[in-house]
Amino acid sequence: MPETARTGPSTTPTETRLTQTTPAQTGSSTTGPATTGSTPGPGGTIPDLPGSTPTGAGRPASGSHSVYRSLRRLYPYLRPAMPYLIGSAAVAAVATLCGLAFPLVLRKIIDGPIAERNTNGLWLPALLLVLLGIGEAVLFNVRRLLAGRPIVRVEQAMRDALYSRLQALPVAFHDRWPAGQLISRAASDLGIIRRFMAFGAVFLVVNIGTFMVGVVILMSLSLPLGLIVAALAVPLVALSWFYESRYQTLARRSQDQGGDLTTTVEESVLGIRIIKAFGRSAHLGRRFLDQARALRGTELSKAKVISMLWAVIILLPEVSLGLALIFGVRQVANGEMTAGELVAFFGVAMGLRWPIDSIGWLLALANDTAAATDRFFEVMDSEITIASPGRPVSPGGRAGRLRFSDVSYRFPDAFADSRPLLSGLNLDVAAGETVAVVGSTGSGKTTLTALVERLYDVCGGSITLDGVDLRDYDLADLRERVAIGFEEPTLFSASVRENVLLGKPEGTDDEVREALRIAQAGFVDELPWGLDTRIGEQGMSLSGGQRQRLALARAVVGRPSVLVLDDPLSALDIHTEAQVESALRSVLGSTTALLIAHRASTVMLADRVALLADGRIAAIGSHSELMATVPEYRYLLSSDETADSMLKDLAARGMSR
Repeated sequence: MPETARTGPSTTPTETRLTQTTPAQTGSSTTGPATTGSTPGPGGTIPDLPGSTPTGAGRPASGSHSVYRSLRRLYPYLRPAMPYLIGSAAVAAVATLCGLAFPLVLRKIIDGPIAERNTNGLWLPALLLVLLGIGEAVLFNVRRLLAGRPIVRVEQAMRDALYSRLQALPVAFHDRWPAGQLISRAASDLGIIRRFMAFGAVFLVVNIGTFMVGVVILMSLSLPLGLIVAALAVPLVALSWFYESRYQTLARRSQDQGGDLTTTVEESVLGIRIIKAFGRSAHLGRRFLDQARALRGTELSKAKVISMLWAVIILLPEVSLGLALIFGVRQVANGEMTAGELVAFFGVAMGLRWPIDSIGWLLALANDTAAATDRFFEVMDSEITIASPGRPVSPGGRAGRLRFSDVSYRFPDAFADSRPLLSGLNLDVAAGETVAVVGSTGSGKTTLTALVERLYDVCGGSITLDGVDLRDYDLADLRERVAIGFEEPTLFSASVRENVLLGKPEGTDDEVREALRIAQAGFVDELPWGLDTRIGEQGMSLSGGQRQRLALARAVVGRPSVLVLDDPLSALDIHTEAQVESALRSVLGSTTALLIAHRASTVMLADRVALLADGRIAAIGSHSELMATVPEYRYLLSSDETADSMLKDLAARGMSR
């Protein structure tokens, strides 16, 4: 693979990552990921909105955004539903024409049977009116049936595509984006798009067409009066353009503030134990209220803009109808127009009130949908920087030799003047060997483990597994060969079996129980339904040690070629830790392992120990060798080793009693 294709997520030297700023901290309205600096969006940035902290990302000037251009991007998803939408619009148009035909039938009745005092002549027009009414009702019902189900399928396809994209996007993307912003895009934004496409878009087209047809009918009844009504179009277009530019900004700000509010609620729910333990409910409540008030203010501003537009839209037809009535009565009095024609004229004119009155609401809905569409495509346009190559390589054997060659890494959103987190790192882990990595807090140990599974990509150098660069593997193949156990165990709201089998979906119950045995997770048998017990969101119904043991079982169940464990025993008591270590030795004997260790007891599992300092491997050897020759290593582990010895002595005495 050419070296240009090896470029990692960033080329800016850095060590320290930028911190995220929430609206509660800045007092501003955010527009997506609350990150200082460049944030994701179309072309890699999210446009700033008034009230947000500028990012310098080069957003277009306010009002330059095209609603049509945004909505046009929905066409690939709408294509399967287009025949139904066109049919729905056609049916709605025919139904509307049935309504416009009512006054024309009344004209025939007034100028015919009523003027001639012929009551027998009323039956046929009356029957026609009944048929028109039934036809209009049936056709509007058919319109709903035509558009409803296909549009729901479009929404489902868009939601599936968004979810798939979120799963494919790299971890670095999720590091920058608050979860609430992503949740609001998958839920409320797609709901807005569905409502507009099923109803708003159809009637925006139908109502404009109805107005044009209605004006033609009015002119055929009376040209002067028809021109008075047709003159409405000029101020309506001007007003719509003027208010649209103001509403666009408010619509986008409202949806972004809704995402921020969702993030706050999500964090408050997930962190409820911390909030209650520290008595910070009032603090989080004030933050929530501040964001809710900001959202309410934006919604009120939207309502103000719409109310002003709607007031003018309602006023103009009233004025034009008043003028038409004055001139129409004069025409009837002068014999230039019959009474039936005047009634028909005003009947058609009143039939145009809904198409005219709805313009403001439909334009507002179109702007809301355009903003929702932009937010949807901000995620869909984000670049997938970590993906399988076009021609993946898959070595036949699974020896598990892991080699880091001159590896460097820096976070994409790090300060430009800081050093790389990892630089010139070299490490060779032989097949079947266990290497423990020790380093101070913030030295890059966890990042090093994430590079092995390509959760992040190296910015320089290479990592090879069995002689093949990790970037040349198919991602699914690589992640089948390499399993990782994180320091913070993440469990899902599913059964114990389902959580463990995330490491090997086709695994059997026997394999699950063997993995649980290695992880010393015998407590599962004491749960109400054993392997079928659902453990709740984040596994919070379990203790920290129990969650960590289930996460360890998930890592070992697939018997991977390479096992990466990030301080896997940190939440265990000394007895359980010793039991897990003993069981792990049977796994580590045949598996290449990379252990992140903070405790001397964990280091003892390793064949060799590597000291990570200043972004590179500063020393490597056995535990006793490093303790004797490397002061920094001795400083990191000497106190812990003493504490471990004391605890083991106390445990031994307690057991002997």
